[in-house]
Amino acid sequence: MNKFFRAFATSTVLLAAPLAGCDKRLDIEPFDTVLADKAIQSSADVESLLRGGYAVLGSIDLYGGRLQYVADLLGDPKGANSELFWQGTFAQPNEIYQKNIAKTNTFVAGTWNQAYQAINIANTVLANISKVTPAKQNRIIGEAKFIRGAMYFELVRAFAKDWNDGSPAANPGVPLVLTATNIINGVDATGSAAKVARNTVAEVYAQVLLDLLDAEAKLKPFASVSATSTFFATTYTASGMLSRVYLQQRNYSLATVEADRVIKSGVFRLITPISDEFAAKSNTNEDIFDMQVNVQSGTNDLNTFYSKNGRGGDIAVSDNFVASYDAADERGLLFNQENGNLTTKFDEIYGNVKVIRLSEMYLTRAEGNFRAGTNVGAEPFEDLNTVRERAHAPLLTAADVNLTVLFSDRHQELAFEGFYLHDFKRSGLAVGSLPATANNLVLPIPQREINVNSNLTQNPGY
Repeated sequence: MNKFFRAFATSTVLLAAPLAGCDKRLDIEPFDTVLADKAIQSSADVESLLRGGYAVLGSIDLYGGRLQYVADLLGDPKGANSELFWQGTFAQPNEIYQKNIAKTNTFVAGTWNQAYQAINIANTVLANISKVTPAKQNRIIGEAKFIRGAMYFELVRAFAKDWNDGSPAANPGVPLVLTATNIINGVDATGSAAKVARNTVAEVYAQVLLDLLDAEAKLKPFASVSATSTFFATTYTASGMLSRVYLQQRNYSLATVEADRVIKSGVFRLITPISDEFAAKSNTNEDIFDMQVNVQSGTNDLNTFYSKNGRGGDIAVSDNFVASYDAADERGLLFNQENGNLTTKFDEIYGNVKVIRLSEMYLTRAEGNFRAGTNVGAEPFEDLNTVRERAHAPLLTAADVNLTVLFSDRHQELAFEGFYLHDFKRSGLAVGSLPATANNLVLPIPQREINVNSNLTQNPGY
């Protein structure tokens, strides 16, 4: 019997499940008030709930597209150096693009709510791990901790000051909730409302690393990409996410080590030509972690806003950015001009959303080695050339590599995949006329959360 999970932000969370013992006509409980201890009885129940966690990750508010395009809209410099244009009719994305976000922005609130829903699913899975078949427990723990660690990483870098902006030990991050929360009508089992204060940025990052490192250790390696292996967290998924976390912290040595671990596994390879990587309807050998999309389930909201096959191209690309690719670079062909310049990366309506790709690992290892002065796995120019060669872009020598080239290569390869704002912030680079530390480059805590939780503080500027 399937179990369904429902959550409302950090203040009201509950589990809901179909009625147990449906044949007992007088033994009836309200459909939407079944707590976790009654809804989860077996190993199969816990595994079903965990699968529900992945479904939440793939929602439009999270890795189904919103985490990616919000970071890129907010990170666009605008003006003469603009690379993206919001030309749609929705007010909420336009607020983000204009860097003038209302505290009631529903796109922002959706990301907050869904991220905490995924976290509470992970917490509930971990709280019921004793019900899982012993042989499966490490895998279930690893996957749940990956979900929780990834979501706290996304929350803290979206709703708080960057790790490199001021003091992480003093700056407010987001609330850390590490136990399952079963709340009906805003009141828990003790009769108290759940009101959680914000932990510091440093505390949130520490928890992110604890979760992802444990996930990496508990999840087993595998020999090759299968039809489903990239839709669930694996040891390589954890390593790939760890490389992002360390890179955001400017911990270049450890970012390099984690990226190198994925590359040296030999499991993944770059897909040639690059257009095939994005035209594929299923996962490819380049994909480390995907959100599954098909006719029956999943959503590719990048298709909705970027593609001619979605809303017709609400997000267009500037001529300057298209022209930044070398004439021989096949990545410069991943555009069409049907409604301004539109990227074709997300034209496949039922294409899986690619969260972590192998090319990112090469670029991270290149930058990490360059900044740390190391040569783990390869020299920086060799890793850049691996990515460039696949696209038939001009190759580099060691003397050609500098921070400008590293940033440009990363941006051209990973364009529209959600890296722009975060790369600007960790590099301390201005976003147009705004310094990387600008308050309006941080999302507001949703106003509803402030209203119902007196322990939450709003971000500066809102």
